[in-house]
Amino acid sequence: MTLGPVMLDLDGPELNAEEKEILRHPLVGGVILFTRNFVDVEQLGRLTTEIHGVRRPPLLVTTDQEGGRVQRFRDGFTALPAVHLLGRHYELDANDALETAETLGWIMATELRAAGVDMSFAPVLDLDRGVSDVVGDRAFHRSPGVVSSLARRYIRGMAAAGMTATGKHFPGHGAVTADSHKALPEDRRPYVDIAEDISPYDFLVNEGLGAIMSAHVRYAQVDAAPASFSRWWLTDELRGRLGFRGAVFSDDLTMAAAEVAGDMEARARAALAAGCDMILVCNDRPAVLSLLDALGDYNEPASQVRLARLHGRKSVERDALLASVQWQHARERVRHLTDPPPLQLDG
Repeated sequence: MTLGPVMLDLDGPELNAEEKEILRHPLVGGVILFTRNFVDVEQLGRLTTEIHGVRRPPLLVTTDQEGGRVQRFRDGFTALPAVHLLGRHYELDANDALETAETLGWIMATELRAAGVDMSFAPVLDLDRGVSDVVGDRAFHRSPGVVSSLARRYIRGMAAAGMTATGKHFPGHGAVTADSHKALPEDRRPYVDIAEDISPYDFLVNEGLGAIMSAHVRYAQVDAAPASFSRWWLTDELRGRLGFRGAVFSDDLTMAAAEVAGDMEARARAALAAGCDMILVCNDRPAVLSLLDALGDYNEPASQVRLARLHGRKSVERDALLASVQWQHARERVRHLTDPPPLQLDG
């Protein structure tokens, strides 16, 4: 059995009988975990072990553990700052900010790997243009050069922990005001302007970026279809011009912005035809079940190869991790990023 193209969510902190059956479906390839699936670190480890044991090769287990307001697991995990703080620190001390970015990527990933999670959908590569509330402090910086530099080190830290990075949201969500969870954002800039948002992807593809997640945004002067459903964006631009060879994930197809593509089957087929290797369908179990029936014998060998590379590699036992000098030093560095130094007044 290979990894299928559908990633879905779970109802709670334990697998129920229906979910075990669904996860054995050949078109399922992964699970995304949310806060409702988390009680404590020990429970999370049991859950990921059970998910991985359902079939072979094991399903991908993912989450969103960016930091700041997007951190699904908190109790027992390091409190991760929003990466915008790295961008602010970069303006004061670039070298230290780069070292901290690598530390932050490592501690985020190694704690998840110790709990059996394969991937966190991070880092955000959107530019902070000051207009998108849904992006906001999830972005490193306004400058594509700073984003590229910080993200490269963050990704290096993730890799050292055995986790593949996912850059999101291609080709860029930072220049639109609408929240794609609630509406379809439209970016009306010409391609020459959007190219600045693409710049971090261009840089990081050459650095070996392993996965990307597409944006549910329509770039009206480039293509009528939102990027998640656009063969021009995902195949011609991303795989063609940028030479990307990693895996492409859609953003959640139950989001309001995805409704423009039709019903769930139409959305899934459009995303897969555009170039997505795996599609996310969250918080709508009936839609998942109908989609698994509708896709029939869908099979894309190239996608299966790309997805198989995403399993978490090395991991460390949690007790050994918490006792390690590296983890303790990493926690201290993260704390210093979050807590500014005391104000020094001249005597």
